[in-house]
Formats: sequence, C-alpha cells, structure tokens
Amino acid sequence: MQLVRYYTAFKTILFKEVLRFMRIWVQTVLPPAITTALYFIIFGKLIGEQIGDMDGYRYIDFIVPGLILMSVISNSYANVVSSFYSSKFQRHIEELLISPVPNAVILAGYVGGGVARGIVVGITVTIVSMFFSDWQIHSYAITLLVFFLTSVLFAMAGFINAIYANSFDDISMIPTFVLTPLTYLGGVFYSISMLSEFWQALTMVNPVFYRINAFRYGLLGTSDIPIGIAFTIIIGFIVLLAAFSLWLLKKGVGIKS
Repeated sequence: MQLVRYYTAFKTILFKEVLRFMRIWVQTVLPPAITTALYFIIFGKLIGEQIGDMDGYRYIDFIVPGLILMSVISNSYANVVSSFYSSKFQRHIEELLISPVPNAVILAGYVGGGVARGIVVGITVTIVSMFFSDWQIHSYAITLLVFFLTSVLFAMAGFINAIYANSFDDISMIPTFVLTPLTYLGGVFYSISMLSEFWQALTMVNPVFYRINAFRYGLLGTSDIPIGIAFTIIIGFIVLLAAFSLWLLKKGVGIKS
C-alpha cells in the first residue's frame, strides 16, 4: 500500500514536469531542432566539406552523435534546474518535504521530468539529423543506454544547481560558464587524435568527453576511449550525484530558511 502511495507521488511530480515543458513545446522542443539544423548546415555542409573525413567518416556524420547528445545534456539540465528552483522560490517544495514522501521519490520525479524532456528533444534532433546525414546505428543497446544515462546524469546536475541557486541568475551561470565549455571541449566537433599531448590530457579530464565518445561508439562504432571506461565513469557520476542530491535534501540545504 505504501509503495502505491510512493508511485502515485512520483507519477504526480513526473506528469507535472512533462506537462510543464510540453505546454510550451514551441519554446522547449523547437529551438534545439532549429539550432541543430544550423549546426549541420554551417559545420556539416559548409565547413565539413573543407575538413574532409574524420576517423574514417564524413565530417557531418562524425558530429551527429555529439550534436544529439549536446541537446540532451542542455535540455535535461535546464528542465530540472528551472523547475526545481521555481518550486523552491514559490515555497512549493517545502510542502513536499514535510509530506510523507521519501526524498528519493521527490528526486526521481524531478529527474524523470528532465529525462523526459531530454528524450523528446533528443528524438527531435535525431530526426533533424536524418535530413543531413545517412548514418547507421552500430549498437542500439549502447546508443539507448548512453542516451538515457546521460539524460539522468545531467538532470541530477541541474537538481543540485537548483538547490544551491539563490536567484534566477544563479541557474544560468553554470550552464553558461561550465556546461557549455565542457560540452564544446568534449569532442563534439573533433577527434582527440587531432590534439597535442597536453590538450589530449586536458580533454581526458572532461567528464562530458566520455559520454560523447560512448554515444559515438553506439551510433558509428568508433571511439577515442574504451567503451567500458566510459560506462564506468558515467555510472559512477550518477551514483555520486544521486547520493549527494539526497543528502542535500535531507539536510535542507538551500531550502530550509
């Protein structure tokens, strides 16, 4: 009976989050599709023809995995950070915390909403990419797993950002000054083999690099790193962020005044 209550609470939060971004799909789903189309036109068609092949693939095919995952990362993150901070700002989250709902259910509901938006946007961007590239999926299992795990990971990162945020400006600082640089320097537009030893070592420290390479392996069958290492790091970060998020909720950091 208790599990049914928990499931109802999770479903309520999840549905609220899904309705929230689907109600304004013109602002949440359409812009990433247009932006990705511009990336394909500029980097894939215009610049890509000058670059030629990369790792044995046409340049426009090579950048497809990175562009898809870039949309998943940014939208999963943005959905949770904006939604949870709004609930915190309007004091709605305090009602949830004093209710007989475990913190894990609250976390799962908000993260689930971020994952849902990441999946919807990711599918939309994937459809757009098919108009510019004729890639074939190398491994459906790895592709879908990396797709899902990456969305979960960055939804949790957005949750932590929202907890610490004290203003609406704070929820845009991390995506602008941390997430965007990490994504662009994570191998979206280039192979690590093109870099000098110093920049290769620096790229290996970038956690986004492992997600993009694992996803590229799933789609194209090529990667700059062993796929096992990539999955270990992805799952490790998810466990770490989940534990940290639950601890923050338990302590009431940034919520209890």
